[in-house]
Amino acid sequence: MKVGVPAENGAVESRVAATPETVKKLIALGAEVVVETGAGLASRIPDADYEAAGAKIAPDATTAVAGADVVLKVRRPAPAELPAYKAGALVIATMDPYGNEADVAAMAGAGVTAIAMEFMPRITRAQVMDVLSSQANLAGYQAVIDAASEYDRAFPMMMTAAGTVPAARVFIMGAGVAGLQAIATARRLGAVVTATDVRPAAKEQVESLGAKFVAVEDEEFKQAETAAGYAKPMSAEYQAKQAALVAEHIKKQDIVITTALIPGRAAPRLVSAAMVASMKPGSVLVDLAVERGGNVEGARPGEIVVTDGKKIVGHLNVAGRIAATASQLYAKNLYAFLETLIDKKAQALAVNWDDELVKATVLTRDGRIVHPAFAPKEAPKEILVAETAPAAAEGSRS
Repeated sequence: MKVGVPAENGAVESRVAATPETVKKLIALGAEVVVETGAGLASRIPDADYEAAGAKIAPDATTAVAGADVVLKVRRPAPAELPAYKAGALVIATMDPYGNEADVAAMAGAGVTAIAMEFMPRITRAQVMDVLSSQANLAGYQAVIDAASEYDRAFPMMMTAAGTVPAARVFIMGAGVAGLQAIATARRLGAVVTATDVRPAAKEQVESLGAKFVAVEDEEFKQAETAAGYAKPMSAEYQAKQAALVAEHIKKQDIVITTALIPGRAAPRLVSAAMVASMKPGSVLVDLAVERGGNVEGARPGEIVVTDGKKIVGHLNVAGRIAATASQLYAKNLYAFLETLIDKKAQALAVNWDDELVKATVLTRDGRIVHPAFAPKEAPKEILVAETAPAAAEGSRS
């Protein structure tokens, strides 16, 4: 059982899918682990640390994945990488399939079994495998650190002989995993923190962290959460009421951090250009949803936009900005899942295709796209009948 760990392609990806700790655990399960040289350098893991853990170092990605039964990655492989992969190999990564259907089809065409870790169900046994939570938690933390580095004032209130420095006012939009960590981090730095979210359950969580909750709490608000704990899209009427409340609140804020994402959809627009214009010069906005179109009007992926003295921060791969920690958690997520796919006595892969974790995460298998959200839909029978009827009629006339 060979496990290959190639280096990630792309300038913004600094994480790696395995650490010396997870390499040791995989070897204990009977795996041969091959890591591409330099794969961990951006996460402060030199090749020597992988070798000390028992991994072999490959000179390039092709050698690392050649014949591998399992390939561990941070991001899905590009089509150009796939010819090096063995047909039937398990490729475990964050696949980001929405809007990237051509890449999903390429993985199916290559015959690999693509597993999307972000589709892991949010159930108790899968908590340790939840890459969305582990990485969003770090992104929320890093968003506050990035905001503090761009803000030219202190965060906490300071009483000095020369006068009192007021505490920074920080507004967090979206109180999921990233938002809650942003609240906690901003509070630790001494800011006055407020937060908003369309999910009713978020209010208690926000207030438990010492922040004030800001939202229009009407009947629609009380029904604004799916069974899986995600926010539902809100009506235009509610959005208008919430926007008016937020617009008034945002004028008084020094820092705004937006974290709102709905799986499979473009990021909702939460902060308009008019709201940005209403803020004081020197204010900072950090948009964690910039890769999906952004919550803040004017945000640009990978850039810090300065408009009338306000900074809109659109860093990409925010969790990867603290790659050493992000890789540590991500690699543990992957190992925890892969461990469930291995027969420990036989020390071989033994995937239970009926396991709810596997069924929820498998995108492609046996040359086909199998995930219900992306698999080609079969034409209804009545359509097929309608399509064949003209041909039959033509034959009767001949």
